[in-house]
Amino acid sequence: MILLGIASCFVLSGVILIWASFITIPDFNNFSDRKVVESTKIYDRTGKILLYDVHDDVKRTIVPFEEISPYVKEAAIAVEDASFYSNYGIDPKSILRAIIADITGAGLRQGGSTITQQVVKKTLLTDEKTITRKIKEIILSLKLGQAYTKDQILAIYLNEIPYGGNVYGIGEASKMFFGKEPKDITLPESAYLAAIPNAPTHLSPYGNNLGDLEDRKNFVLKRMHTVGFITDAEYESALTTKVEFLPREPRGMKAPHFVVSIKEYLADKYGDLAVEENGYRVTTTLDYELQKKAEEVIEKFGPDVEKNFEAKNMGLVAIDPRTGQVLAMVGSRDYFDVANEGNFNVTLAHRQPGSTIKPFVYATAFNKGYQPETTLFDLRTNFSTNCDAKGVPMYPNIKPEDCYMPENYDGKYRGPVTLREALAQSLNVPSVKTLYLAGIKDSIETAKKAGITSLTDPARYGLTLVLGGGEVSLMELTGGYGVFANDGVRNPTTSILKVEDKNGNTVEGFSAAPEDAIPAETARKITSILSDNVARTPEFGSNSALYFPENDVAVKTGTTNDYRDVWTVGYTPNIAVGMWAGNNDNSKMQKNIAGMIIAPVWHAFMEEALKLYPGGSFTPPDQVDLTSFPAPIAGVWQGGEKYVIDTSSGNLATANTPIEFKKIVVVPSVHTILQWVNRLDPLGPAPLNPQNDSQYSLWETPVREWVATQKIAEGDRSKIPTQYDTNHNPGSGPNLVVSGIDFAIPHSSTERLLFTVTSVGSKPLSKVEFYINGQFVEKVTEAPFSFSFTGEDVLGLLPSNDITLVGYDSILNKSEYTAKLLIN
Repeated sequence: MILLGIASCFVLSGVILIWASFITIPDFNNFSDRKVVESTKIYDRTGKILLYDVHDDVKRTIVPFEEISPYVKEAAIAVEDASFYSNYGIDPKSILRAIIADITGAGLRQGGSTITQQVVKKTLLTDEKTITRKIKEIILSLKLGQAYTKDQILAIYLNEIPYGGNVYGIGEASKMFFGKEPKDITLPESAYLAAIPNAPTHLSPYGNNLGDLEDRKNFVLKRMHTVGFITDAEYESALTTKVEFLPREPRGMKAPHFVVSIKEYLADKYGDLAVEENGYRVTTTLDYELQKKAEEVIEKFGPDVEKNFEAKNMGLVAIDPRTGQVLAMVGSRDYFDVANEGNFNVTLAHRQPGSTIKPFVYATAFNKGYQPETTLFDLRTNFSTNCDAKGVPMYPNIKPEDCYMPENYDGKYRGPVTLREALAQSLNVPSVKTLYLAGIKDSIETAKKAGITSLTDPARYGLTLVLGGGEVSLMELTGGYGVFANDGVRNPTTSILKVEDKNGNTVEGFSAAPEDAIPAETARKITSILSDNVARTPEFGSNSALYFPENDVAVKTGTTNDYRDVWTVGYTPNIAVGMWAGNNDNSKMQKNIAGMIIAPVWHAFMEEALKLYPGGSFTPPDQVDLTSFPAPIAGVWQGGEKYVIDTSSGNLATANTPIEFKKIVVVPSVHTILQWVNRLDPLGPAPLNPQNDSQYSLWETPVREWVATQKIAEGDRSKIPTQYDTNHNPGSGPNLVVSGIDFAIPHSSTERLLFTVTSVGSKPLSKVEFYINGQFVEKVTEAPFSFSFTGEDVLGLLPSNDITLVGYDSILNKSEYTAKLLIN
């Protein structure tokens, strides 16, 4: 019987060997070149906060063996293959246990596979459970053990084990669960990381089986203690240490609309396959702290906006105007709200902007010479040349609704208003007039230079353009406002700081590309108006949601005529923020203006943004001598025959009259601005035949009707002076006297110098300016006019320095005092 048994064993072994020789074995020589897909990862601007892993199926980051915590390695070995460093890739005893367990129904998950076998199963074989596959696994494991070191095999294993869903490998798991690099994982954390792969779904720290996970973690620690990897003290401490898992990000994606836009950009540029498999590391421009504030504000206000105004959706964009970098993007109230198409990104959709397009029209007018002080008449006006001034069609085929007679929101008309008032209060009638004066095509070109490229059909828009007749995206519009914030310099909008391949090579990087889009003075005029709380108070009130008492903030609202879109866009020198509210299905909201619907939400976010991006101060526009312009351009609407007087005397001004004392007076004769100004050459001579302008009679008729109600005495020349001013003459400046310092002797650079300026003359001093070597130092505007400094206080002081003191009397006659300041 013994001999028969031995013979049977030999025969069985021979049969198995012959059978095994016919099994097709995967080509092991290709193992080192096997394809390991690595995910493209999208990070915030710090490069530390993972926003999303692009790959649809697998999240994996290959981590070098030496950058993995020893605890992680020991935990895996202890629970999966305690003899890993001593076996040949298989463990006969474990294989036998697994076979017995399979026969008895105890399942195959009994430690029957060594770590080497698991690597083979996951990289070279399918997951089928057959004897043939098991034999292949054993053969390939033996080959793998001969071809690779144990450290290499363990590194492969740790980089490919599953942790649930589409997360694979220790690199991804460490960051997802603990926000750490694998090298920084602690002993208790390593026990959890070794426990979860046993049943990733069941043992998920975000599931309902935390008790089972705790038991499995404790089992891992017990195995580590048993095999001698940790001491008694380490074991007891690890058992009681509480480990905090990071909150699970909903759907595994932060800033979802932003991330999707980045993914689409990458796919367009590099191709879908490259993005999914090449392991790109993408550092974006997103400020995640600001992004969270944006999401919180919209979540807080969203329900009330929907309840009170029937606006189910909101969007927000924040951009750094100094770089063009997108700092925050919220494309809807809830990306995952399927019922309301939450995944639709409204910040990139093209919708009518309402009055938020007006600043680009006014900027075009300013480029041509019109001024914030330029005055137009806010009166009920028809602009269609197919209708008369009353809005009555003049041709049989024209219907009354074809006449274009826009109204202001409140239905009121204010008579003469400046462009400053018209823009600040968002008055529609003077804005349509401004568009006509500026030109439709030129206004579209201004918007285009500022980055708004979607306005491509001027014939369709006509004069409705200024009230939002075209379509733009919130992203474009906010970027365009950023041009005003940046003194007219445009930085193209971008969302990418850097793209690196899996080897750390930079594939794409941010490069600043500033370009002059709008003249700086024009941009400053727009900013001055949009930040002028006094100018907008008649329409919005003195303490509206547009006002920030402690910060320079420029802002404009917009509402479409049919109440489908409301906008608020504003900026400081350091951040531009745009918001939109409405409905994705384009249904109407409850009738109201943006100032009521979206402005309070925008204000709440801006308050948070200013904490992260302090506002700074706007640069004011230069002072302009308005008296050199035609009277209506300078803001004098009462007539066009102008004279310039010196207000100190009431007589005609001279070349010596300071700007502050110049004033235009006119012979009263009230007409539309087209009477006095050639719109194609506004600073040139008045038109010879103003009636030839197609809009003339349409504007002139309501103006003359308004004049008839005002009891204005026209043609009165009695207030026009005939004498010239004598108060301002070259020799009429104050005689300056300086006391308290001896300019004849040298002074030490550390000596504090103090001197006082007085004057002898008929009028008192009003201010004194102090210059050293042509550089302004200080201005004193009330007596005593004293100056104190040391040589160390002034940069660039020389052994011999030119001192200049400019003194002004009460009517701004000025004179200079000069001296040499010697420093030793």
